[in-house]
Amino acid sequence: MADPRGFITTGRQVADRRPVEDRLQDWQEVYRGAPGIALLPIIAKQAGRCMDCGIPFCHSGCPLGNLIPEWNDMIWRDDWVGATDRLHATNNFPEFTGRLCPAPCETACVVGIHRDPVTIKNIEVSIIDRAWEDRRVRAQPAAWHTGKTVAVIGSGPAGLAASQQLTRAGYTVVVYERADAPGGLLRYGIPEFKMQKSVLERRLKQMRLEGTAFKTSVNVGVDITGEQLLDRFDAVVLAVGSTIPRDLPVPGRELRGIHQAMEFLPQANRTAVGQEVADQILATDKDVVIIGGGDTGADCLGTSLRQGARSVTQLEIMPMPPQSRPTNQPWPTYPMTYKVTSAHEEGGERVYSVSTAEFIGDADGNVSGLVVNDVEFVNGKLEVIPGTTRTIEAQLVLLAMGFVGPERGGVIEQLGVELDARGNIARDENFATNVDRVFACGDAGRGQSLIVWAIAEGRSAANGVDTLLSGRESRLPKPIAPTDRPLTA
Repeated sequence: MADPRGFITTGRQVADRRPVEDRLQDWQEVYRGAPGIALLPIIAKQAGRCMDCGIPFCHSGCPLGNLIPEWNDMIWRDDWVGATDRLHATNNFPEFTGRLCPAPCETACVVGIHRDPVTIKNIEVSIIDRAWEDRRVRAQPAAWHTGKTVAVIGSGPAGLAASQQLTRAGYTVVVYERADAPGGLLRYGIPEFKMQKSVLERRLKQMRLEGTAFKTSVNVGVDITGEQLLDRFDAVVLAVGSTIPRDLPVPGRELRGIHQAMEFLPQANRTAVGQEVADQILATDKDVVIIGGGDTGADCLGTSLRQGARSVTQLEIMPMPPQSRPTNQPWPTYPMTYKVTSAHEEGGERVYSVSTAEFIGDADGNVSGLVVNDVEFVNGKLEVIPGTTRTIEAQLVLLAMGFVGPERGGVIEQLGVELDARGNIARDENFATNVDRVFACGDAGRGQSLIVWAIAEGRSAANGVDTLLSGRESRLPKPIAPTDRPLTA
């Protein structure tokens, strides 16, 4: 273990963010430089808070099974090379999870039963950011090649993880992406202030050096069919994500100025890196209402504030979560508690227990406001509270209510893969679909979930592909089975 009394003598300390007034003026990450580098002065003591708990529940709290106590001990002993190796043993992209994961490992930390948990997420990003700074992250090309080929459809975190695992195992991997650059939601869904795209680009460069090929601006199902994929490749991995957004079919939905979050955020991400976007959706000088209280809604909030919105209101139909862990969500489960993201620090108003009844517009057909009602749970069902009807002014409405599954047509229909009861791609314990040589991973099979689950699913799918094509039990790690469910369920 690290410091035997660290969890008693050392308090929890996290990375400092830049002042709000500074970070609202740019699109850079909210920390002073790379968050992991900024943490270096304090990270050894924070790693020393990891206790000799006997059974490290953080392992099961993390879908990847990260070896957290091991790399905490190595950091305490100043073994950064060993810590990087142990981190990469279970996680292909710790610089992504260290910035974007909500850290279910921390809510499963044994220290967290009676004290503040270990800052596992901060330690993780510090290890990998220093490894990149010291140029210790190198390409790992395969020592030999199998002569077999795999097509991966989609270049989000699940597709990237599957691709890197299979490339390193000696397969020729081609990643197809319909956008103009790889990365999926990492590139066009996650705002620059949460993860600068240079962090993504350096990992993509490593993958290219290892031999992974990327074909962008290819709409699989149109530019190349499912039948052609099976003719050209020995196996196909569907990592197409959950891309059908949940809509809000209330009166006035047809008004101009009402957009899905994933119409708004990709445009902002493009302009943040210097690209031009015609007819961009902008929050500048507008009253913005965001419907949905999750991470995507927070991303819309931070983006709207940086664009100079006059006001931003975020609506959530559920009640305000409690400040501390509720009794019906005991340790080590992931509790639904009140969270303040970096975007929430920057401004805006959050309104809970409210439902939108109607959008109203002006004479030109533009949205001008929302009619809303307060709601409450009655016998397990949400009911409108009489007398609470009111109007919220808005010239821009962003729908951030999540996604309901992968797109049904195109390659899914062409291949004939079956869907489960939730509308996601059905797969077995090896992540194989009902179609021979076709596998599925990530949000397309699991449903909308966390980045850490996407990476774990990609690694598990790679194991299934390798088992099939090699004719033996794969030596690649398999973190999870498709039936596993997170502690957040």
